[in-house]
Amino acid sequence: MLIISETLLKVRYSETDQMGVVHHGNYAQYIELARIDWLSQLGISYKNMEENGIMLPVYTIDFKFKKSAYFDDELTVKTSLKKIPTVKIAFDFEIFNQNQELLTIASATLVFMNSVTKKPIPCPPYLLEKIKSH
Repeated sequence: MLIISETLLKVRYSETDQMGVVHHGNYAQYIELARIDWLSQLGISYKNMEENGIMLPVYTIDFKFKKSAYFDDELTVKTSLKKIPTVKIAFDFEIFNQNQELLTIASATLVFMNSVTKKPIPCPPYLLEKIKSH
């Protein structure tokens, strides 16, 4: 693992079913928020990346659900970079509740893509520099 960040989230009512349990589909949004926060904590704006013609579509995503999250839980998403990115960037995630119970383990791989040509491109040098400086 290389760089680790933590993102805090609070479960909203609209993310749960009638039993107050978070619907599994919301976890993709949680790790997306954590990925963008991970970049932000490095000083990189995902919005600026997109404005400069770089997109990061999801290539693979995997979840292992261990325990449920509930309405009003305070979640911590720990995001870690698996390895130095090339054309792909891969992350591991752990989601904990306010009692430090591990709820979910996830991983995601994204591809750096030119937004005009829709072709894969190498990781931008400025991101590599930030990663290597940490």
